[in-house]
Amino acid sequence: MTGSLIERVSPGAAIPCGVIVPRTPSDPAAVAAHYDRLDAFYRELWGEHVHHGLWTTGRETPEAAAEALAARVVEAVGEAREVVDVGCGYGATSRRIAEATGAAVTALTLSEAQAAYARRQPVARGSVRVLVQDWLQNDLPKASADAVVAVESTTHMPERERVFREMARVLRPGGRLVLCVWATSEQPRAWEIRHLLEPICREGRLAGMGSLQENRAWLASAGLAAETDEDWSREVARTWTVVARRVVARLATDRATRQFVRDASEADRVFALTVARLRLAFATGAMRYGFLVARKP
Repeated sequence: MTGSLIERVSPGAAIPCGVIVPRTPSDPAAVAAHYDRLDAFYRELWGEHVHHGLWTTGRETPEAAAEALAARVVEAVGEAREVVDVGCGYGATSRRIAEATGAAVTALTLSEAQAAYARRQPVARGSVRVLVQDWLQNDLPKASADAVVAVESTTHMPERERVFREMARVLRPGGRLVLCVWATSEQPRAWEIRHLLEPICREGRLAGMGSLQENRAWLASAGLAAETDEDWSREVARTWTVVARRVVARLATDRATRQFVRDASEADRVFALTVARLRLAFATGAMRYGFLVARKP
C-alpha cells in the first residue's frame, strides 16, 4: 500500500489491504541492532518469551498467558524429533519444545544479545542449538526437520513467499509448520494504516505486515496444506495493556529509562509510543493475530 493511495482515500474509508510496508525499509542488520539495543527493555517488559500471552479464561497472570501460548505451539509440534525455531528470540519457546518432547531444536535469531541469553539457559531435556543467522541465508539441509515453528517472527522478513518456501524446503514430507503471526485486518481504514500499521512496522523494524488471508495464500504457494487456522486476536490483545502498564511503571521509577526516551539521538526511544499504537490497533481491529498450522504433503 503506497502513501499516495492512502492520501487519495478518505480517513474513514476501508481499503483493500496489500502488505503494509514501512516508509523506511528494514533489513536484517536493522532488526538485529533494534533487539540488541533494546535487550534489557524487552526482557523486563515482555519477559523471556518476547511474544503475546494467550488469555483463554481472562484470569491468567501475564506469565501464565505467555506460557499458555507457548504450550499451544508445543502441542502443535507433536512428536517431532528435529525442530527448527525461526526467529527464536531468547529461546524460551525452543526450550519448552525441547523439554516437553525431547526434540533437538535448532533456533535462529539475528540478535547477538538474544543468542547470548539463550545459550546461557539450561535445558532439562532434549537440546537447543542457537545460531545467529538470517533465515533467508540459512544453511540448513533440505528435508531435515520434522517441524518448523515461527512465533511472531515472519513480519521481520522481506520476500514473504520466499520465507515460506524456505520453511517448506527444510521440512520433511509430513512435517508441520507452526506459525503465530501478526497480521492486519482484511480492509484497514486509511487512518489505521497511516497512524497505526505503517508506524508499527517502521518503529518495530518490520519488513511488512499482511492480512491473515495473505498468510494463508503464502502457505499455499509454498505447497503446504492447512491443518489449523485460528484467529487469536481477542485472546492476545490484553498483552498490550500489560506492557503499557509496565512501560509507565518503568518510566516512573527508572531514571535511565526516562533519559533514554528523552534522548533524541536514540532511534529506538519511540518504543513507548509503539506500545500505545499496538494497543489501539488491536482495540480497533486494525491488527489481527493468527495461529496457523500447515503440513508438507
